[in-house]
Amino acid sequence: MNLNLGQCSLRLKRGSGDPMEAFDGLPAPVRQWVAQAALPWSLTSIRRIWSKSRAKCLSDTVALLSLAQAEARTLARDRQSTVSKLNPLS
Repeated sequence: MNLNLGQCSLRLKRGSGDPMEAFDGLPAPVRQWVAQAALPWSLTSIRRIWSKSRAKCLSDTVALLSLAQAEARTLARDRQSTVSKLNPLS
């Protein structure tokens, strides 16, 4: 079963607890970002990135940019993995 993730090469992680309660505990800007995210992020990862950004006294906008940059890096890593599987010479 692929859980509607398509041909993603990234590892899947299982969370614990009530995911809806944890999601509802996120700040509103983060919940909005997650709703449009390209990847199925774990709440632990999101909370870690958000907390680190806010600990540096970054604004909500810059903290959201940190989430977007992390997503871009992950997508790039997945893209490289997929390309190398398709073309073993790269």
